[in-house]
Amino acid sequence: MTSLIIHGHFYQPPRENPWTGIIDPEPGALPFHDWNERIYAECYQPNSEARIVVGGAEQIVNNYAHISFDFGPTLLSWLQQHHAETYSRIIAADAQSAARYGGHGNATAQAYNHAILPLCNERDQGTQVRWGNADFRYRFGREPESMWLPETACNDDVLDVLIDEGLRFVILAPQQAKRVRNGTADTRTGVPARPAEPEDRLSDTDGGREQNGEPVLPGEWHTVSRDTIDTGVAYRYFHRDGSGRSIAVFFYDRKLAHDMAFEQALASSKVLVDRFAQRRAEAAGLINIATDGETYGHHHKFGDLCLAYALKVDAPARGFALTNYGEYLKQFPPELEVEINNGERGEGSSWSCVHGVSRWIRDCGCHTGGEPGWNQAWRGPLRAALDFLRDDAAVYFEATRGGLFTDPWIARDDSISLVLDEFKSREEFLRLHAPRELTRDQQERALGFLEVQRNALLMYTSCGWFFSDISGIEPIQILKYAGHALDLMSQLGLPSPRERFLEILAEAKSNRRELGNGADIFRRFVDPLKGRPESAELLVT
Repeated sequence: MTSLIIHGHFYQPPRENPWTGIIDPEPGALPFHDWNERIYAECYQPNSEARIVVGGAEQIVNNYAHISFDFGPTLLSWLQQHHAETYSRIIAADAQSAARYGGHGNATAQAYNHAILPLCNERDQGTQVRWGNADFRYRFGREPESMWLPETACNDDVLDVLIDEGLRFVILAPQQAKRVRNGTADTRTGVPARPAEPEDRLSDTDGGREQNGEPVLPGEWHTVSRDTIDTGVAYRYFHRDGSGRSIAVFFYDRKLAHDMAFEQALASSKVLVDRFAQRRAEAAGLINIATDGETYGHHHKFGDLCLAYALKVDAPARGFALTNYGEYLKQFPPELEVEINNGERGEGSSWSCVHGVSRWIRDCGCHTGGEPGWNQAWRGPLRAALDFLRDDAAVYFEATRGGLFTDPWIARDDSISLVLDEFKSREEFLRLHAPRELTRDQQERALGFLEVQRNALLMYTSCGWFFSDISGIEPIQILKYAGHALDLMSQLGLPSPRERFLEILAEAKSNRRELGNGADIFRRFVDPLKGRPESAELLVT
């Protein structure tokens, strides 16, 4: 039997108007109110109860119970509020899979609001991971074993954070592997990761101990590429602090993922499983595939039904054993060490930009949509403007130390509990994090500072840079969070960084000349939202 793992990354960016907490109509999603509702109808709901006919009888398949998956925390929050039945099926699918796979559930965590982690500063990296883990514990009732990295964007700094936060494994794209070597001990320290059996590692070439057709000898690094990395085994990445701590890394099968996403492999279950069988000869006991979850039903109509039939009927009949990463890792621990590709300038690598993570910081040529002759030079000034606002807000947040908060950054990390539970006592939270009893005015001020920080995190949602122009709904959405942060800073009586923020943003030129630049777009689409009733995620007391 060949082990088979299919991972679906289910995600939509947060879409709510930050002043109201409500999603405004999105005409591009017609006939639905917004894109969340449209993709829910085409993908999220159908995958929770796909109806197939087997032997003349109808079966209802919850695909989430049979694939590895992650859901964006902001998307799950929306599903819980608007489609509770489907939300419950997703949560139940993880519990069912955990019972089937020895306590290892199908669900993995996700960095909180899909920020590109290598481009975040150290504090934001930590908060994004901790908020994602906290959201997972709140919803699934267990500790996460893994975290999906948005766009699989990663570098050494990010992997070290995941290890620090206790995560067990991560899924990356094959082009993110740089080189591998045999051994399960960190040769920099001699600390063993598990008992070593070198004779077994070297003799079993069928177990993935070869790279580029050659045995991987102890201590020797072997350079790999997206086409030569063996995706049929797990690898071990060691923390750079010399402690011997590590995380397992799975690299998904690039060809199968591409076929499913772009080459009509979901045309039928037979076609799909035939592709699996063709790859079996090259796999070392494991085939693992990762794609956007929206592939199954939104990008490919009836993809949810194809997936359900393959999982329940055709794949098992062809000798594939469904599992998930946690269970597989328990049975087959890593025997090879890996170094990852840190990308251009050490900024990181990803699955959707051949230039590393340049797609989210500069005009690298990678984009989706747009017209001939358009450019994405606006990306750099957009990020620079947000970085300026983030850093300015951080100065005033740090100044609350000893006054409103004992440690403002620990309070920020813990404030996810207020977002997850609107009924949680704000007074009790502040008693834990304030150096003294606060007056009512001081309590509201402290919560206002936390709300500035929440918006300063949300404004880095990756979709803001992914597409073709700064005038798109995704960049405007992240500018709304920036606008709300500016508004809250003004309400707190802080010196306004608005003028300088807009000066930097004005350097971002739209490809739509009639819309001008980023500052013009901000004034046109964000400023009119001010003055509406505020979203009270944190400010409810």
